[in-house]
Amino acid sequence: METLGTSRVLGVLLCAFCLPSASFEEVTIPAELKSAVVKIVVNATSCSVTCGLGVKLEEMCEMTPAGERRNCTVRRSGCLTSWVCGLLHFTLPVGKPFQFSCLTSDAAGFGSQAYSYTWRLAPALVTTNDVLFKPFKNPGSVIRFSPVRESDAGTYRCDVQVLKTFKVVKRVYFGVRVIRTDLMDLNFQKSLTWEQKLAANEEEGNTNNGTHEEVQERQPFWQRDLFYECLVGIGSGVIGGVLVSVVLCFLGGVI
Repeated sequence: METLGTSRVLGVLLCAFCLPSASFEEVTIPAELKSAVVKIVVNATSCSVTCGLGVKLEEMCEMTPAGERRNCTVRRSGCLTSWVCGLLHFTLPVGKPFQFSCLTSDAAGFGSQAYSYTWRLAPALVTTNDVLFKPFKNPGSVIRFSPVRESDAGTYRCDVQVLKTFKVVKRVYFGVRVIRTDLMDLNFQKSLTWEQKLAANEEEGNTNNGTHEEVQERQPFWQRDLFYECLVGIGSGVIGGVLVSVVLCFLGGVI
């Protein structure tokens, strides 16, 4: 084994000595290149979204051979961090108009004509299992319900592709649940007492939304302070009358 290892080392050394020696010539940089000015990106913001198509701002500057920056400008450019965006969930009442879009507002205004949109639907299910989806005709990036119907429930999948390369740059799922208004009321404010409404307004800083008297007027009679005051007054009067009657009966028996 030692003889074999030694022979390998000798073979490598012989090959090294047999190779022709490389000669390195000096490279002369033309005067035009020495005075050339290049425009490069010197600073950039992070992408406006964490998945799918987004927008970022780039600062472009001319750089001189001396390293000086000049004529700097800011431009918007597209960016892509991850093409899978997961599931967005919505619970909607029947009869309410609603819409959702594949693209964010920033990306929609930045080269939106360069993309195609493919929609698929899993009816009556909220899922991300691609086997359950079937084609859904919608050429644009937005789906509108005017108004929402029970049959619109399901999961809508949108694939955004670049027209030139057909590369998928975004996939997002929209889970839509539709409920009937006669079975459930989504107006949470209606179930709050006036104390809870005032506390919610104070937390949100909306102290001018209504005074205590205005809230009392909007509440049913049996939930107002006046109703409880009347009950307390009536109860006190009844108890006082009973006590007076007992005292009079006792005094009459003694006399």
